[in-house]
Amino acid sequence: MTVLADRNEMADHSDEPTLDEMFEWLEQMHIPEGFKTEIVEGGIFVTPQRDTHWEIILDIVEQLRSTYPRKRVKSDVRIDYPGHLNGFASDVVALAEGARKDEKGHWRPGDVELVAEVISQGTARNDYGPKKDAFAAAGVPVYLIVDPYTGTWHLHTLPKDGEYRGVLSLDFGDEIDLNDTPVGLVLKTDEFPRD
Repeated sequence: MTVLADRNEMADHSDEPTLDEMFEWLEQMHIPEGFKTEIVEGGIFVTPQRDTHWEIILDIVEQLRSTYPRKRVKSDVRIDYPGHLNGFASDVVALAEGARKDEKGHWRPGDVELVAEVISQGTARNDYGPKKDAFAAAGVPVYLIVDPYTGTWHLHTLPKDGEYRGVLSLDFGDEIDLNDTPVGLVLKTDEFPRD
């Protein structure tokens, strides 16, 4: 993981860049293939894609496809969330039926029904902290954190007043029951690989 900008350093400047300007910088940089970039609280994070990481993402996407058409399942696509300079490129996003892009051509966080993030060692703090807070503030009904290092998953539901009220943590092999959420299915985790 490489952090290219620090929120505190940037906050000290009165002419702080916008999220769009920061993404324009990213587009001009040479980011090697197989690396993911996103902006969390004004910090630019560049992380390599690992086999384990990708296998879990693909497993989740394949299971979501039983309910969601391909055009409503996204991976590594920019969505801007509430908070200080939050432009996330989440591992998996499932969009509501009728979801549409905003005036800038980005998917709207209010149309997101599920976000799944697979932990990377260098950016785990973001997934468990500021990203979770931003998803809750946006009212994302289901936020799933999958941790291949511990072999556990953490389900966050029932967003209210900027935090998740429902939290469940279990092991790989235990099913993730999303029937009582807008997602409306059960995700199997028995084939999730571990690091």
